Amino acid sequence: QVQLVESGGGLVQPGGSLRLSCLASGFSASSYVMSWYRQAPGNERELVASITSSGSSTNYADSVKGRFTISRDNTKNTVYLQMNSLEPEDTAVYFCNAKKYWRITDTTSDYWGQGTQVTVSS
Repeated sequence: QVQLVESGGGLVQPGGSLRLSCLASGFSASSYVMSWYRQAPGNERELVASITSSGSSTNYADSVKGRFTISRDNTKNTVYLQMNSLEPEDTAVYFCNAKKYWRITDTTSDYWGQGTQVTVSS
């Protein structure tokens, strides 16, 4: 059974930090691109950060560059999002995503977690 389980969300004051974790199970997560998305009320889901299967390359939304860091530990099937200097605008539900393109069948496997709430407020 494929599962992505996020944890680490919560309430934090502006300027504070949180570390989100996403534990993958039921598939070979080490061969997938892993990403974090977020969705605030009334907004569309947006990409926050992504990391290649080996961890050698990362990509960030302009709004979080220099503040957030995505990483992964393939021995633990876990991807992390370290969030520093949090701002009220970072308040959202954060979702973990795993995606892999299968060239031989021209199909894409695309899995989502249930999300974890991050609230930045004083």
